[in-house]
Amino acid sequence: MRLLIDQHILLRALEPDDLDFLKAIENDPDNWKHGDTIQPFSEYILKEYIKVAEQSITEAGQLRLMIADLQDEKRIGFIDLYDFDQRNARAGVAIIIHPDFQRNKFALQALQIIEKYAFDKLHLHQLYASILADNLPSIKLFEKAGYTYSGNKKAWRKTDNEFKDELFYQKILNEEQK
Repeated sequence: MRLLIDQHILLRALEPDDLDFLKAIENDPDNWKHGDTIQPFSEYILKEYIKVAEQSITEAGQLRLMIADLQDEKRIGFIDLYDFDQRNARAGVAIIIHPDFQRNKFALQALQIIEKYAFDKLHLHQLYASILADNLPSIKLFEKAGYTYSGNKKAWRKTDNEFKDELFYQKILNEEQK
């Protein structure tokens, strides 16, 4: 899937040797508040996940890609299309960048690449993101990428011992973007 590149990064399918990086990201409790994870994953489960990641987005309903440096293919993070809905031509988008590579514009670049793929190749009409209200870096990222705030789910996600609002952002393909 080498078509998913820009000048600095590439988005590629998961490989078996990505296991340690995947395990580090997925089993970091600090990341769990952004999704539905509440316990660590075993190495076996993550190996099986990598195998299943070979399925198409239409089969699996999701697509997870590794974000890697174009020069040396150093692992930077992941970007996901999830809740793929072919009938309604939409999918959720989520991104996570390893702390060593945050604030280097990799997230924005990856988001722009996956958007082009989603709109041009998958023929989606919209992408959306659900972001915790206190996750200011993600809010700024999606706003910079042209996503529009569409709503607030009050006390939607429990993190530690409190409930936090989750904000809903959308990017809808319009005639000007075609």
